[in-house]
Amino acid sequence: MVLNTLRNLRAGRQARTSLAHLPADRPRPADGELLLETVGLTKSYAGADGELPVLSGIDLRVRAGEVVALLGKSGSGKSTLLRCLAGLLPVSSGTVAYRGTPLTGANPGTAMVFQTFALLPWLTVQQNVELGLEAKGVPAAERADAAVQAIDLIGLDGFESAYPKELSGGMRQRVGFARALVVEPDVLMMDEPFSALDVLTAENLRGELMELWESGRFPTRAIVLVTHNIEEAVLMADRIVVLGARPYGTIREVFEVGLDRPRDRDSAAFDELIDRVYRTMTGRQKEGRVPGRHEPVELEKRTPGNTPLPSASVDGLSGLAEMVLHRGGRCDLADLADDLGLAVDDLLPQVDALDLLGFTSLSGDDLLLTPVGTEFASADVQGSKKIFAAAVRRAPLVGLITNSLRSNAEGTLRAGFFRDLLAHHFTAEQVTRQLDTATDWGRYAELYSYDAEPEEYHLDENGDIGEPDDPDDPDEIRPPTAASAPR
Repeated sequence: MVLNTLRNLRAGRQARTSLAHLPADRPRPADGELLLETVGLTKSYAGADGELPVLSGIDLRVRAGEVVALLGKSGSGKSTLLRCLAGLLPVSSGTVAYRGTPLTGANPGTAMVFQTFALLPWLTVQQNVELGLEAKGVPAAERADAAVQAIDLIGLDGFESAYPKELSGGMRQRVGFARALVVEPDVLMMDEPFSALDVLTAENLRGELMELWESGRFPTRAIVLVTHNIEEAVLMADRIVVLGARPYGTIREVFEVGLDRPRDRDSAAFDELIDRVYRTMTGRQKEGRVPGRHEPVELEKRTPGNTPLPSASVDGLSGLAEMVLHRGGRCDLADLADDLGLAVDDLLPQVDALDLLGFTSLSGDDLLLTPVGTEFASADVQGSKKIFAAAVRRAPLVGLITNSLRSNAEGTLRAGFFRDLLAHHFTAEQVTRQLDTATDWGRYAELYSYDAEPEEYHLDENGDIGEPDDPDDPDEIRPPTAASAPR
């Protein structure tokens, strides 16, 4: 129905007026015109030691007529960058400019579509769509007409008086698109807009959006899309900006897509680009960047700050290792994801975890089990625990917790001690995720236990914790003041 609506819109309404009137002093940008630019953008949040950098040295340009995808794993700062571009977050240093003018507040040329729909439940579909126009002071009759056109454009004609609770997830996200498009922004900002939808709904909405973009009647001149999905980025974008997160969010690589639309998923060029982007996202970063500097600096050793734990459970990484083993110890990860009905991005945390523990390595597009990884994947429960316990010493946060407990006379420490240490490097939400993963890994390895009620870690005296400490091991993590840390 919606596809027919779009075709009718293109065929029979070419002379119809725009959704909203552009101000006279803001002419519609021509293709290639520079709309957004960041120079040396750095964004930091308050941490225990002062400023905690999330983005560092970001230089980016967005021009009229292009779709730019910001691609990266969780924690790479892509959503933070999007909000800086929209003027919703102030930068810590560097500049963000809209059409040559540095931002001092909200960007007047952008509108945002959020992952969680962000509709007001007490307002109807039409009232939700009108919100942006009302904020701009557009008269009631004019904004009502524009809202109806926007609702029609995204395929929800007939639902103007419905409330969000009456709509499916896909329909609610359509309302989010209509609300953003009705103000005719120069740049449409989308923060993982399809990730909260089921696979079929997301695919349908994604296709309709790109069909509108290609029709020439899309009421915006550029799109900036945040995603963690490689295939989504290749399907939609003209340019893919890959962000890395070790130790700070930086631009790792930029890919020019150069494929005709509609994109053919079965073409060799499509597969080759996905493989190239995948290799960039999964490759271990050998160097980091210091905030405010553009030259690379070598990371001397792994620490909890520069080597965060991937958000992967022991069951998840064990399951992936076993799948690779059943495929002869080597497999193309994209093929494995296809076999499982997943996006390759869904497996990246497990891939990172296996790599960190030394259980796998990457060769081109293939994931290979190392000898110890093969032993881990083929061992029984007790055998895998012993192998895991020895390997998990490579994970800095697990090593920090274990060695801190050993250094404490009673082998007990409150979780707050580790939260304080991690707060020097991560946001509060990231600290929680790091400790959740470290707790899961340490428990499985029988290195330590965790009591949730008093929030305390306890050294597992009976656990097999692998080989003893090596004082010459550069990756051995030792607590700074654990012996006198408060219980």
